[in-house]
Amino acid sequence: MGYPIGHKRVKRLMRLMGLQAIYPKRNLSKSSLEHRKFPYLLNELSIVRPNQVWATDITYIRMKAGFVYLVAVMDWFSRYVLSWRISNSLDTLFCIEALEEALSQKLPEIFNSDQGSQFTSNEFITVLENRPSIKISMDGRGRALDNIMIERLWRSLKYEEVYLKDYTCVRDAIDSLKRYLRFYNHERIHQSLGYRTPAQVYLN
Repeated sequence: MGYPIGHKRVKRLMRLMGLQAIYPKRNLSKSSLEHRKFPYLLNELSIVRPNQVWATDITYIRMKAGFVYLVAVMDWFSRYVLSWRISNSLDTLFCIEALEEALSQKLPEIFNSDQGSQFTSNEFITVLENRPSIKISMDGRGRALDNIMIERLWRSLKYEEVYLKDYTCVRDAIDSLKRYLRFYNHERIHQSLGYRTPAQVYLN
């Protein structure tokens, strides 16, 4: 539009407005050398039905002051969000709570996560191993695209909800995320799902 502007000014203004790329992001997936790792089982796998593969991941949600962490469990095929939890720390408990809520509904054939210490902890792995029918899969180190479906969820969530809001407290964030994820599951259509909602595909 004819305004003289440089790279550094654009970067600063984008930071002030909270505009940022999905990658790179905060490194929330710090591994633990003592924890067990599992092979990635989704290479060349055709995912063709609900409950064939579930995925989980953690992202951060910025607020007016600080941020909180969000974990979600999603059905890969339908993109249906089965459960989610918010925490103000990167502990394992909120991930286990989300996992147990999802498993109380159905069981997947494969459960995929990254190698973050929350997902490789003995407590988290034990919940999965107590269901012997579930195969455990983990992304390769530094391979964000191995869990691309839930990364796409984060992109939609942040651009359609988080970046448009200014959460004043954790309760405000929870209430707003609850409304958005209900919309995402039951109203937001996806071209890749034949212009159906995740709920229509998953619950059919």
